[in-house]
Amino acid sequence: MQVAITSRIFQDLSLSEACRTASELEYDKLELCFSEEKGDWSAARVGQDPELFASKYYEMTRLTPVAFYVLYDIDRDDFKGLCKFAKKLKVTQITLPSSPVGAPYNTEVDRLKDFVAIATQEGVRLSIKTETGMLTEDPHTAVEICQAVKHLGLTFDPSYYLCNSTGKELDYDMLLPHIFHVHLRDSSYDDLQVLTGLGHIDYNRLIAQLQSVNFNRTLSIDLLPERTPKETRELELRKLRLLTESLL
Repeated sequence: MQVAITSRIFQDLSLSEACRTASELEYDKLELCFSEEKGDWSAARVGQDPELFASKYYEMTRLTPVAFYVLYDIDRDDFKGLCKFAKKLKVTQITLPSSPVGAPYNTEVDRLKDFVAIATQEGVRLSIKTETGMLTEDPHTAVEICQAVKHLGLTFDPSYYLCNSTGKELDYDMLLPHIFHVHLRDSSYDDLQVLTGLGHIDYNRLIAQLQSVNFNRTLSIDLLPERTPKETRELELRKLRLLTESLL
């Protein structure tokens, strides 16, 4: 397993500043996040000229890009371009959100089959994130979707299965064989993000469970920008990196 950092925690910075800050915090791997905002590094822009943006990335930083994380309902054409960009950067993992709760199951399966086919053509693994308010908020539904869509996996975010409307942690054992990627922060039963060490995420148990299914991919530190004061951001990112690396 390896530890990375998602770029969305640095949404107030340019990508070059985000990369420099991540390096100063002794991260050496980056998960690039793509929001709906239109900017120089939007999914639409990088997909239009993957080779150019790959060159720009390598000129900008020495951080190894290991994954992409799309934060919105990306359209098919932009996703196709993003997969081409991933291939240029030798990134083999992309995370998408699933559809919201209430979306037709069959429509979601058809959508994801199409996206998996696009990703597979470029040598990319596709996973959907486990998240409250989305179809994947229920572990049984998340597994059923993966079983219905060949080669689809999950990006497991334990915070949403710990902090949820039931008031207790959801059993996620059934997800383990389908996990392609992991997002981490500390959380409590009633707060999605708390200071590292004050929550109830059992990192030891999680990593042991991942090892039991021979998971050897990426754990990405993914603090929520809206829940992270800038004055404590760097300290929290250091603590989470050190904590996670100490368990590997």
